[in-house]
Amino acid sequence: MKRINRPRLALLAAGALLSLSAHAHRPWLLPSATLADGPSPVVSIDAAISEDLFEFDAFPLQLDTLRVTAPDGSAVATDARTEARRRVTFDVRLAQKGTYRIAGVTDTVMASWKAGGETKRWRGTPAAQAGEVPADAQDLQVTRQLARAETFVTNEAPGAPPATFTGAGLELLPLTNPTDLSVGDSSRFRMLLDGKPYAGADVTVIRGGNRYRYKLGELALRTDAAGEFSVAWPEAGRYWLGINHGGRGDARRESYSATFEVLPR
Repeated sequence: MKRINRPRLALLAAGALLSLSAHAHRPWLLPSATLADGPSPVVSIDAAISEDLFEFDAFPLQLDTLRVTAPDGSAVATDARTEARRRVTFDVRLAQKGTYRIAGVTDTVMASWKAGGETKRWRGTPAAQAGEVPADAQDLQVTRQLARAETFVTNEAPGAPPATFTGAGLELLPLTNPTDLSVGDSSRFRMLLDGKPYAGADVTVIRGGNRYRYKLGELALRTDAAGEFSVAWPEAGRYWLGINHGGRGDARRESYSATFEVLPR
């Protein structure tokens, strides 16, 4: 079997982060539970990119920046982080009561240019671009990809998750509690693009377990003029929500994904 080296894997994973169509690889953070109780409970999070939702069939999710935010807005350190061939796993201790936001962010610049008759390629952070990519290079093409994957977990007291907005790329504001969900419930969200409501955006919602059925059964939604949309949860299970902005050939491309759990009523 041909071995894929890590730079090549990083490029494949970066492309997958921005490919959120129904037939593409999808990035996700999956908690062992979204509702927990007891004294300082612990949840485990799997982070991966896969074609079959919540199966480990492709790549680990490259968490350039991992941020866990407690209900009071403080940062929470993760424990026991390990990286395997197809997933990253870490633990989160829920010391406070309330809803936590867990987010993995990848901000990547990919550039190509001509030098001496050869095509040069570079991938790195926006901060490193000036020192690595000649601004006057021949046939220079630069694409910035900003991808955010999130999930939410609650310790005993469901409520609004902490706001951690940066004003860059796609960000989600839950208008209803995102964890205490049962079949028949309806959730309301607002999507932001660079800090402003993202109107007319296509939103895809898919229930996990798609490897065991012929049809994905996806929900196709669209944000309104205020960047808002609602999701009516039809069945119990774990759900993936995806949205993107920009496409192939654009100088900027953003994606957002989130995972939710819906319990039987």
